[in-house]
Amino acid sequence: MAFVAEKHSEFFVRTLTALRSREPGADDLLNARVAQRVDPPWIEECYESLPPGLDPDTRLRRLRQWVMLTLMERDMRGEAPLEEVCEAMTALAEFATGQALEIASHELREQFGTPRDADGTPIDLIAVGMGKAGARELNVSSDLDLVFLIRGDGETDGLNAAGEDSRRRAQSALEFAHRVARRVLNLLSESTADGFVFRVDTRLRPNGDSGPLICTLGALETYFQAQGREWERFAWLKGRVIAHGPLADPTVHQLDRLALEMIVEPFVFRRYLDYEIFQALREVHGLIRAEARKRDLRRAEGHDVKLGRGGIREIEFIAQLFQIVRGGRDTGLRDRATLRILPALAERGLLDAEEAQRLMESYRLLRRIEHMIQYRQDQQTHFLPSRPAVRADIAAMMSISPEDFEARLAETVGFVEKVFDALLTPEPASANGGGNGTRMGPPEGEQSGAPDDGENAEVDRHFAGLLEGARIQAARPAAQQAVRTLLSQARRQGIGPEAALRLTRLLEAICRRPAYLALLAEFPLAFERVLQMLSASKWAADYLTRHPVLLDELIDGNLFAPPDYEAWQRELAQALADARLGDGPDTERQLDLARESHHAQIFRVLSRELAGLLTVERVSDELSDLADRVLAIAIETVWSQLRQRFREAPRFAAIAYGRLGGRELGYASDLDLVFLFDDEDPQAVEAYSRLAQRLSTWLSVRTAAGQLFEIDLRLRPNGEAGMLATSVRGFESYQRKSAWVWEHQALTRARYSAGDPSIGQWFEGFRRELLAEARDVGALANEIRSMRKRMHEGHPNRSEQFDLKHDS
Repeated sequence: MAFVAEKHSEFFVRTLTALRSREPGADDLLNARVAQRVDPPWIEECYESLPPGLDPDTRLRRLRQWVMLTLMERDMRGEAPLEEVCEAMTALAEFATGQALEIASHELREQFGTPRDADGTPIDLIAVGMGKAGARELNVSSDLDLVFLIRGDGETDGLNAAGEDSRRRAQSALEFAHRVARRVLNLLSESTADGFVFRVDTRLRPNGDSGPLICTLGALETYFQAQGREWERFAWLKGRVIAHGPLADPTVHQLDRLALEMIVEPFVFRRYLDYEIFQALREVHGLIRAEARKRDLRRAEGHDVKLGRGGIREIEFIAQLFQIVRGGRDTGLRDRATLRILPALAERGLLDAEEAQRLMESYRLLRRIEHMIQYRQDQQTHFLPSRPAVRADIAAMMSISPEDFEARLAETVGFVEKVFDALLTPEPASANGGGNGTRMGPPEGEQSGAPDDGENAEVDRHFAGLLEGARIQAARPAAQQAVRTLLSQARRQGIGPEAALRLTRLLEAICRRPAYLALLAEFPLAFERVLQMLSASKWAADYLTRHPVLLDELIDGNLFAPPDYEAWQRELAQALADARLGDGPDTERQLDLARESHHAQIFRVLSRELAGLLTVERVSDELSDLADRVLAIAIETVWSQLRQRFREAPRFAAIAYGRLGGRELGYASDLDLVFLFDDEDPQAVEAYSRLAQRLSTWLSVRTAAGQLFEIDLRLRPNGEAGMLATSVRGFESYQRKSAWVWEHQALTRARYSAGDPSIGQWFEGFRRELLAEARDVGALANEIRSMRKRMHEGHPNRSEQFDLKHDS
């Protein structure tokens, strides 16, 4: 049976001819292999079937020949989808790099011994695949972009493989790793009679060609912090460890990977919506496009399907743009593969579903064309010549007619170019808008001049101050125009001076957040709700300005629906459990998730109250219920991460006093808490004290997402001098023997809030019993008067206004 690829590829003919000359039955063997999917087990089996007497260089190169011949034939027969081809080439890169590392490391260990760190742990070379290798998207004649890393420096132990003393000079781990890396590069990329395995490019390492070939993890972190550039964030977005040396055990390798992940992740992903990356991506793409144009001018007319307009790189950039912008907050957008990211963007509403589907189809078509171009001569090229004969041949390789090929290519390039430009090309300044550095006039549709009345004049002053301010003037023209449009809508809604001032503060806070401006401009109902909120409440306006991420809530059709706090608690607890960094919890992300989720629920309560759907009492009930649930989640989360944890679930509870205890919580209320435990374990006192301390920090620390609650623990036995967590017996003894009258008064509003329910049940029983004890009414009255006097003295009101909380 003739092979389809023989008609179209000189490389296929040349390689198959060599194979036939040295292996009888080569055609039958190739047909048998073409009948199977090419995957990692296929590659290992093929490698093991090669003649055992071959040297390592030859074995790896002949393995590549078999992989290439098989993939080419399967692809041209239409039996291998794009994913199989790319994943097979990536699997080959991983296997070959791993084999090369093993060969080189063992050779060098025979001469210099094993490199070890200060603890005696072997130090292995780490090979990080960048770009398409990291994303498992390698093309059939791709460069292999590698960055070589080691954990840290050390020294070889000077022993040979037999463990005998060696007189050879010991080397530093860096020197050893450098020798290994050089040997690996030769094994992979040196051309012999059998060709090469991969062309290897190491220029993506820190400082490129001018930097050392090997970098320690510590040096990499320092480089990212001091010199890391925006384009390198895109490069490391796809970076992935594809192979380790063989000297350390798998546990050490896993720790090395985790350490690398902890360095790379915060460099690539920001904890906020990172819109500054738009301009950086424009600059990177501009440089790539300019370089592609230069190359195109040096050869015959044609089109670069990778770097040209509407090409593969623009589709990749569309996906990566959203990943860089939102991946810090949405871990589901960190997948390296383009064909998995595009549907994820559609699921989140970041791309239109039909648009995402067409981009996936475009990507598959362009990548297949790229492969067909490369199959012809096994050249690393993406250039599609304009010669009709060549294009017709490529169309035949894809089993489509030349006319269909040209039509589909033109449609694809035009579509990709349009989507890319819509995302990245700044909108031209309108007649009203002005460009950067241009003073903006009055809002769209309005005339400058004398206002109709005093209120309009004050609104005009607020709006003019915003438009002429430094932040708006420095914003992009598109952002400036969006602000103008929103101000015009606000004017048409009849906004008052106070709300106008609050609106200008909000817009100033978000003027560099294009997504928020676009949201308000594209969803008039959401903006109308914003204006209503700004008009109704200064506190609401300030809350929204501090947490503009809450604007997303305004487009939810269920904003005013009754809440299901039990479901919310389950979902938040699961989200916190899923927030992981390597093998451990991502504490910073957990803190932000808890704050963002709680802020969203507070905002929904506020929205329903301002809409007249909740009474004051109901607002307090819901805010108190939310606080109880946050406390329950926090106790579970913090305990699970405590080193002193000695049992699965803590016998520990939070007792709420004051506003929370009386279920009278306000939007900005502190939490007055007392922590109790009921546990006879010898470790209990230390563990629960540490739990109380960590819990207080977890709830009150301010992160980029804000704060959950201010926590007040002074109502515990002995106040600030007392233990942070008290045993139930110690609490009972203190309340019966040492507590002041005001501490019993505080108990009238105390209740179990979260934690071990059995402690809550005990507390409620004890509280009722204590408060029901007979008392001297006269002495009690005198004590209360005395305490009230001290409170007045502690909160003097020197103004002429009435203090709602403290005045008589």
